[in-house]
Amino acid sequence: MTPVEPKKWHTREDSGIRLDREFRWWHDGERIEHPNIIEAFNKGVRIEPDGKVTLHFGNDWCFIEVDDAPFRIVTVDVSEGDRLSIRLSDRTAEWLDVAALRIDDDGVLSTRVKAGTAKARFGRDAQFQLAQFFVIDGSHVQLKVGERLEPTSLDAAQLA
Repeated sequence: MTPVEPKKWHTREDSGIRLDREFRWWHDGERIEHPNIIEAFNKGVRIEPDGKVTLHFGNDWCFIEVDDAPFRIVTVDVSEGDRLSIRLSDRTAEWLDVAALRIDDDGVLSTRVKAGTAKARFGRDAQFQLAQFFVIDGSHVQLKVGERLEPTSLDAAQLA
């Protein structure tokens, strides 16, 4: 007879829920794969005033562990007036903070969202969408949207 492991009881502070760097959800070391649960979790992410990340599901909530960024940028849009907006994994949209653009060692772009309180990593499609607006000027990268040219802190060598 195989011994049965006792069920782990969780608290709000120790939910066993984790969002990894690749934006995959886990619970107690097992990957969550049901698309409706993933969608509900993505919509439920919140940043608390103290910077901690919580997951809200109906009337319930808990703290979650986040390996890197609690939000993923899924789409880049051009608005009237030649501004770039981004749509996030929680199904909200906001203006792209160009000054906060960064690129990590894996070549993935990120920026700050939620009034600067959280990091958001670009998904592959969104990163390709944004790259259409890149203009390389020597070692500097600028964004050209319509007639507007906006400098970034990105180094052209990082994009190679």
